Amino acid sequence: MALSHQPSPPREDAPSLLWAPGPAQVQASRLAGYQRWLSERHGLAFDSYQALWLWSVDQLEPFWRSIWDFFEVQANGSPEPVLGRRTLPGAQWFPNARLNYAEHIFRQAAADRPALIARDEQSALREVSWEELRRLTGAFAATLKARGVRPGDRVASYLPSRVETVAAMLACASMGAIWSSCAPDMGPSVLLDRWTQIEPSVLLAADSYSYNGKVHDRAATVAQLLDQLPSVHTVVHVPGPLAPGRATGWHDALAWAEAVAGPAELRFERLPFEHPLWIVYSSGTTGLPKAMVHGHGGIVLTHLKTQALQHDVRPGDRILFLGGTGWIVWNLQLGALLAGASIVLYDGNPAWPDGEALWRFMDEQGVTLFGCGAAFLVNCMKQGLRPRDFARLARLRAINATGSPLPQDAYRWVYEAVKPDVWLASISGGTDIASGFVACAPSLPVFAGEIQCPELGVAVYAYDEAGRPVHDEVGELVVTQPMPSMPLFFWNDPDGQRYRDSYFDTWPGVWRHGDWIRFTPRGTAVIYGRSDSTINRGGIRMGTAEIYRVVEALPQVRDSLVVDLEYLGRPSALLLFVVLAPGASLDDALRNELLARIRSAASPRHVPDAVYQVDDVPRTLTGKKMEVPVRKLLLGAPADKVASRDAMANPDSLDFFLRLAAQRAPGGR
Repeated sequence: MALSHQPSPPREDAPSLLWAPGPAQVQASRLAGYQRWLSERHGLAFDSYQALWLWSVDQLEPFWRSIWDFFEVQANGSPEPVLGRRTLPGAQWFPNARLNYAEHIFRQAAADRPALIARDEQSALREVSWEELRRLTGAFAATLKARGVRPGDRVASYLPSRVETVAAMLACASMGAIWSSCAPDMGPSVLLDRWTQIEPSVLLAADSYSYNGKVHDRAATVAQLLDQLPSVHTVVHVPGPLAPGRATGWHDALAWAEAVAGPAELRFERLPFEHPLWIVYSSGTTGLPKAMVHGHGGIVLTHLKTQALQHDVRPGDRILFLGGTGWIVWNLQLGALLAGASIVLYDGNPAWPDGEALWRFMDEQGVTLFGCGAAFLVNCMKQGLRPRDFARLARLRAINATGSPLPQDAYRWVYEAVKPDVWLASISGGTDIASGFVACAPSLPVFAGEIQCPELGVAVYAYDEAGRPVHDEVGELVVTQPMPSMPLFFWNDPDGQRYRDSYFDTWPGVWRHGDWIRFTPRGTAVIYGRSDSTINRGGIRMGTAEIYRVVEALPQVRDSLVVDLEYLGRPSALLLFVVLAPGASLDDALRNELLARIRSAASPRHVPDAVYQVDDVPRTLTGKKMEVPVRKLLLGAPADKVASRDAMANPDSLDFFLRLAAQRAPGGR
């Protein structure tokens, strides 16, 4: 029985098996090749993925050395010791090695396949060869050097997902400058919250971008950034659809560098293993965003392992992962280049001009692995799309879903409406580690609603409130051993206190991520949502994802949000907010059906006290429901302390909750 402080998981007598790889598929996978290599090189044989995972976390140093050797990592110095310091936090990986992320990207260059395929809403399809990408990267690196940029300097990018963005990021990596990217739909206050912390010397900015068939001008935002970022000494504009050629353009900057220094040859500065590669950020819905720093070596090793062994990315694959340049999945997508794939950049609304557009595009381009937020698949399902009826998707081998738990009916929809033999993988990780805690493996089956496995080298467990591991019970997601891609540090956190408070304040030496997780007897995992937004009713707690699975199964409900207003000294209330499908209304019949379904399918203790219809659920720029900020707002916290509108995908959605908070306040009506 689960402890009362934890969400109670739904139980299935017969879990629904949706897909399993055949023996030939397993043997052709890169994971199987790695296991054969372990047997031949080290005499290590494992009869299951679980056994391999146990070795990878029990023998942490031999495992990560094997990843180094198997992928033939190129470096100066020695890969020994693997761990110079094994503390958590503060582990020191490969202290005697020097390498470069961009060098490992270009090791995969090949003349028979493009490096990038790019498309946006306004421009024709563009294929970029490895030779062209190398030329662009080298030219921009030369531009940065000519402008005085040195290793350790920060370069801020306010660009959409374009070829120039990839080239600029690789140019920074090649010379040791530190990349920091935000998407062009972010507003000025959220950008300044991030970039005033890191004081960039260079800003790459788009004058505009296109989304949903409309052009959005960003000139005023860029002007505001320049006014409040005095550290910026160089600005490079990458013209968008609004005003090509405005100010100093990308091509002008490259031409200037060539005029000064001649044609640029791309060179790679081999840097200490823990030299910063990029700075990424927490969502910024409350407080100052955490500026998390990842290193060259940790990302190289982790993304090689994750892309090749977990996701089975192979040379010649084509990878499309929907996500803006401010979401960590964009960085993870670049990692597919390390594994020899071509990446497909898609900038714009995937449902424009209609819901079939992206699926047709993937079919045309022969995409082999498609990644997206779980909400995209759920929306396609709710729209009644059946991609298999209008797109063959002959090369599509795998679909990844992340960002939120993927409900069981969406799993089944993929197999019924998209492709019956596709490998569907729900994955869960985070910006914090630039990869996954629990994800997928090509040798394992797929069960509806479940994540296939923990990632190799990730000592991930479920803990109860006493800090004890539990199995087949819901607990806190924790990691008990160091990982190479954990943040090196937070920028603007000189004594490391904010870093320690973020992950290690509950159990010293154990990373607490803030998610509810359950590991099943099958070795699979189920994520229940954020542990800090758990619903507490009479001492019995439940994850919000369990309510969403029930509520959003109704065809009338497009989206939902649930918040628990239990708080010491205040009246308790459990409130449900629903976004309805066109034509539906929240009448007594629908309200009663919602409550009855929650009572029967989730828990009679967790039936909402009130149901409200809203136009939209507040979400962060990366699509996460803003459960905690809405909860704080309705508990009486000042609006300006709860959420930054510039850090939201739909800031107007807060207005309803502001009005409701005012009504609930003492004296409110």
